[in-house]
Amino acid sequence: MPPAAFSSIRVKLAGYLTAAGLVCLTIFPFFLFYSRALSDTFASVIGGLFLLHSALLKDWYWLKQPWLKLAALFCVLCLLSSVHVGITGEWVQALCLPRLFLFCIALQSWLLSTQTRRIWMERLCLLAALWLISQCWQQYLTGTNLMGMPRWGDGSLTGPFTKPRAGFTLLMLFFPGIMPSVLRLLRHNKLKYWALGCLLLLLGVTTMVLIGQRMSCVLLFFGMSLTAFIFPRFRLPFGLILACAGGLIASLPVISPPVYAKLVLKFSDQLHHFAQSDYGRLFRSALVMVAQHPWMGLGMDGFRNFCHEPIQTHAFSFLGMETLGNDTDRGCNIHPHNYYLQVATTAGLPGLIVFIGLAFLWLRAGWQALDIEDHPQQAMLFVACCILLWPVTSTSAVFSFPTAGWLFLFVGWLLAASSSHKRA
Repeated sequence: MPPAAFSSIRVKLAGYLTAAGLVCLTIFPFFLFYSRALSDTFASVIGGLFLLHSALLKDWYWLKQPWLKLAALFCVLCLLSSVHVGITGEWVQALCLPRLFLFCIALQSWLLSTQTRRIWMERLCLLAALWLISQCWQQYLTGTNLMGMPRWGDGSLTGPFTKPRAGFTLLMLFFPGIMPSVLRLLRHNKLKYWALGCLLLLLGVTTMVLIGQRMSCVLLFFGMSLTAFIFPRFRLPFGLILACAGGLIASLPVISPPVYAKLVLKFSDQLHHFAQSDYGRLFRSALVMVAQHPWMGLGMDGFRNFCHEPIQTHAFSFLGMETLGNDTDRGCNIHPHNYYLQVATTAGLPGLIVFIGLAFLWLRAGWQALDIEDHPQQAMLFVACCILLWPVTSTSAVFSFPTAGWLFLFVGWLLAASSSHKRA
């Protein structure tokens, strides 16, 4: 076969792989909604298709990305820690960890490398956000969602889900899905566009408050505060929304007593007695485990495997705590509910330092390409990644889906948009 014909076949096959990857990516947000296993599978399939695409075209330039070196080092540290612990399940998980970073670089260098595809992804997120919001309002007004599911036992709105996951999912969709449209509307001088942008913003914020999930609500306002900081034109609408949100929260005892009990009363009590709360006990257990195993950690599932074993440490004596021990009862769970504590219990302080370095490189790339007037989508992806990587919060597990899916989707998308804008 002539070299030219062989080259043409390779290019055609690469086109088929790209089409297959785009189909997988289009379906991916739906699986993040409803299936952890399928979302994980599709992320892995996208990574595998990307490797085949690179091999066909002999295009390995993406290996030169600086953050990939830190990602490889992080995976090695997690594997060494897991092998050191000697539990088979842990080192198997560590061997699978690179799939997350491969998925991320596939989005950056391949599937989301063009403006048209990034706009398409934004519209998918907007549609998903509107679907979630509609289900929350149906549940609030009628008592059940489309599937006939009522509110959760503590009063939270579940939206299109059977469990209270609507708050976190709306938070994930709010900035890359809703906010770019809001910012584009606010750029217009005509009052009708400005008012439409404010109404869309108010709809999202009101829904989040009525869902009644505390940390998601706090992080939403944190993200909007960051947006107001980097985009002066957003400050007036943000002030109006804050006033409306304050009035809504004040009226919760009347319009939604269960949400008021959870969002205001329980949250206030947890803040006042954080050390005795469930989250405080989890964080203390994680700190004790890190202090006992600072260099190697306890492997990929170390927190769940070892939090039931009594551990004490004197490492925090400089803070006035002579002996600090973990809580083997309420201080145990499948993960410590904080990304950075989970990383530290997994790969020790070296792994934590490398992970922080990764987060810094990702956010620096987004910050350097920031142009909120002309590229609101990229700016809102930067805000979304700041929220996801904010350390002072309670979270789901960082290496498990759907959380890992949202995180690496947004990081890859942000890096793709940032690289494109810097080249332009």
